[in-house]
Amino acid sequence: MQSPAIAQTASAEPQAESGIGDIIVTAQKREQALNDVPLSITAASGEKLQDQGITDVADLGKIVPGFNYTESAFATPVYTLRGIGFYDTSLAAKPTVSIYQDQVAIPFSIMTRGATLDLERVEVLKGPQGTLFGSNATGGAINYIAAKPTTTFKAGLDASIARFGEVTAGGFVSGPISDTISARVAVRTEQGGAWQRSYTRDDKLGDRNFTTGRLLVDFEPSDALRFELNLNGFIDKSDGQAAQLIGVVPLGNPARAGEFYSYPIAPLNNRAADWTPGQDPKRDDWYYQASLRGDLDLSDDITLTSITSWSKYDIDADIDPDGVALQGYFYNTTGRITALSQELRLGGKTGDLSWIIGGNYSREKTYQHDEAAYPDSTSAYQLVDAGVGVPFFRYYQYSQQKFVNKAVFANLDYDIGEFFTLHGGIRYTKINIDFAGCTADRGDALGVGIENLLNFIRGGAGLSPIDIQPDACVTIDAATLTAGEVRRSLDEDNVSWRAGLDFKPNRDILLYASVSKGYKSGSFPLLSASDANQFNPVTQESVTAYELGAKLTLLDRTAQINGAVFYYDYSDKQLKGRVVANPDIFGPLEALVNVPKSRVQGAEIQLDLAPTDGLRFSIGGTYLDTKIKGSFVNYDSYGNQADFGGSAFPYTPKYQIVIDGQYDWALSDNVGAFIGANMSFQSDTKAVLGDARQTPSPTLTAQGGLTIADYTLIDLRAGINLDDKRYKISAFVRNLTNEYYWSNATRITDTTVRFAGRPRTFGVSLSARL
Repeated sequence: MQSPAIAQTASAEPQAESGIGDIIVTAQKREQALNDVPLSITAASGEKLQDQGITDVADLGKIVPGFNYTESAFATPVYTLRGIGFYDTSLAAKPTVSIYQDQVAIPFSIMTRGATLDLERVEVLKGPQGTLFGSNATGGAINYIAAKPTTTFKAGLDASIARFGEVTAGGFVSGPISDTISARVAVRTEQGGAWQRSYTRDDKLGDRNFTTGRLLVDFEPSDALRFELNLNGFIDKSDGQAAQLIGVVPLGNPARAGEFYSYPIAPLNNRAADWTPGQDPKRDDWYYQASLRGDLDLSDDITLTSITSWSKYDIDADIDPDGVALQGYFYNTTGRITALSQELRLGGKTGDLSWIIGGNYSREKTYQHDEAAYPDSTSAYQLVDAGVGVPFFRYYQYSQQKFVNKAVFANLDYDIGEFFTLHGGIRYTKINIDFAGCTADRGDALGVGIENLLNFIRGGAGLSPIDIQPDACVTIDAATLTAGEVRRSLDEDNVSWRAGLDFKPNRDILLYASVSKGYKSGSFPLLSASDANQFNPVTQESVTAYELGAKLTLLDRTAQINGAVFYYDYSDKQLKGRVVANPDIFGPLEALVNVPKSRVQGAEIQLDLAPTDGLRFSIGGTYLDTKIKGSFVNYDSYGNQADFGGSAFPYTPKYQIVIDGQYDWALSDNVGAFIGANMSFQSDTKAVLGDARQTPSPTLTAQGGLTIADYTLIDLRAGINLDDKRYKISAFVRNLTNEYYWSNATRITDTTVRFAGRPRTFGVSLSARL
């Protein structure tokens, strides 16, 4: 639901001294009062995001019920909204929750880390947004609205220091350059803050070294023509996160797992973790984006809009996800992403009809190269134990992909009489993906084993032997009994649509009903593929969503109640599962699979109160019930075959509650004070399909297996402001109770690990505005 109490300062309308003011959003690519939009939306102002310490997409769970962030083992974040998410951690994994900055797409989740800089507001749209935002928004869309250049000089400075020595500093300068040009420059840097510590030695991890910046230039050569240039990017040289060991289940021969069996289990606190000395998880990532928007008013009621963007992302990350100070699994990933997009649309109003028609073209290229090593792992000896090879302690894998997306779309809103509005939208999308990749030998050991295996089988079939060269691809094509690079293409098209009717008898009541269908494009994985079939893509998934909702402003505009119930019919859900290779040497192997039928049903409610001057309070809650329909047979994380029919989706807690309140009061004519608190709760959920608590290890089962336990986080904030809020000094505490919680649990070769949330953090901040 939208939260007027949260988003009040984002309004483009003058604010009342008390009560709930109007909020202007662009959720339908045109300016509207939020309570006039028949969608479930959460909106928050940039000031509120700053007060609550929301500096990353991952932090949105503090204000958005139904949103879930997952810390993956391999650097790529995973976002889930209303139960719709896609857990694949390769660079080229397309999300189900699309991220936009001023309506410009950030096409891959790993590129989103700098999106929260210097914001006017954020808008979180729930449910399929395929008609206006395109494919890969089946769960919803998040649109960050940057603070715009001003026509008078303005400047600001923000700084904070927090526990563990974390220092954040940033600011902006904005103003006119000429009568027709204005600009805004913003920067922020985050340094220090190593919050993790090894529980087997004196070592720490978690320093931030992240800097982001943006230049906005507005050019208005005439009353009818406007341009907006956006140049932004970030440099991230931060430490990665280490995992917590919670159990050992060897992937290979258990007799070879002695070092892992004797390794101590991590203590149950947020800070404890372990990693291999000298191989600290660390990033060296660079991101640049340039976009140009032009708006031409063809008449008082019709505007032509063009949005062009180009972006590039480079990654060089060392990742140690196994939770032990052994060489259980370590890898370095390097890669790059380049993305180009162009949207052209025409929008306007003709009588009672508001309309948008347009087209979109995008092209992305990705390359990822992973160097993996695990000399201490039982996996290194699987070919030896199968009698066909020698130990292999390292290998590499790579993928190269090209995405081409073409779309045309239209959206109509038609007022039927005084109280009813009919909504309709449609989008046709054509997608082409080309893939090339493999797992490859590194140092000849893996190649020797695969060569011996294939030649043994070929000899039995009367075929001549093959020779695998050092550093060559070793992914097996079972049809030809050869090994080499795998090449695939995927061509798909789809029609997304939306229809709805709303009833608005007055300014304070909106009732709406809608049905929509959205698609997420197919996807190729990057993984340790011994069999070419592991690189088979999943085909596109679709969600048909039914929603009934209400937005009610009550008690002389001092209370807002919003609610919705929804049902999603989910087809071909994309999921990371397992397949058995031919020949079966390594057991069930990771692959992407489609779940034929599943569903999501749930409800949301939001209550916002502004009973007196200075007091704002909001409470929001989401109920989700997810389920795989019919039979779905696959393998669990430990290689056991099972029917997952009836299972809930991973990373979808049944209940989420967010409560936030703040009270502002005057101490004198020029001095004010405030105190506020935020509480977020989510019930337990699973990180896998099936019974996540049952494992082959009693120790691991006692730890809860691959579950994510329920948790409650409480944040406090308080401070004073001076000179009509131009200066603010505040103190904050995040995770007040030092709650031990984690966002993910997963198996990494021989170990099973968790990724813990941050411990209690406290600090002070200062902001100044000129």
